[in-house]
Amino acid sequence: MKNKIIKMFYTCMLSILLLSTFNTNVFAADPKLVTTLDSAFEKIESYIVKISTPAAAVAVGTGVLMKKFSFGDEERIRTANKLIRGSLFSYGFILCIDLVLSLLETLLT
Repeated sequence: MKNKIIKMFYTCMLSILLLSTFNTNVFAADPKLVTTLDSAFEKIESYIVKISTPAAAVAVGTGVLMKKFSFGDEERIRTANKLIRGSLFSYGFILCIDLVLSLLETLLT
């Protein structure tokens, strides 16, 4: 029993020593591929946010017009309600994702 405790103590000490000597911040900058991918993802994110606003407006407008000109057809009214609800939820989801990504970006820098 005492032998196991000593082995565990030495293992823990060795792992602490190794983790303290191998620092992850050895290099001064990110590799070029990482910075290129990071900037590409930021551009894609900005394009998605820019495109999502008019797309949601068009979808809601289409749903409202479909509901207005359904002339009492229950199937068209249900379809219009689903279209309006789905487009608003999708737009809200995209805005929440953008908010979370910007929060993570500020926390990581």
